[in-house]
Amino acid sequence: MPQRAPFRLLLLAGLALVAGFLALAIAVPMEPQIPAALIALFSPGLKLAELITPEGHRSMAWTFSWFLRIAIVANTVFYFAIFSFLAFVVNRPRSK
Repeated sequence: MPQRAPFRLLLLAGLALVAGFLALAIAVPMEPQIPAALIALFSPGLKLAELITPEGHRSMAWTFSWFLRIAIVANTVFYFAIFSFLAFVVNRPRSK
């Protein structure tokens, strides 16, 4: 069964990437109407990117691309941790 582990990791990573991207896409337009704590609960990458994005005097496209990279990676890591924990709980051996 060891050959299933890489497939499972890739599947969880792909699902986490999609979930993180969708969470960001939903959170950005709703940010003004929803409290920041609720936004950070389901899209922590958005708030993290607001804090980390470099504030140098670069072009708007450069700044926005770094904002998106940081937000999507942070959301992906967040959802990967959640999905991995859920997979662990579902697949753990049952005690007799």
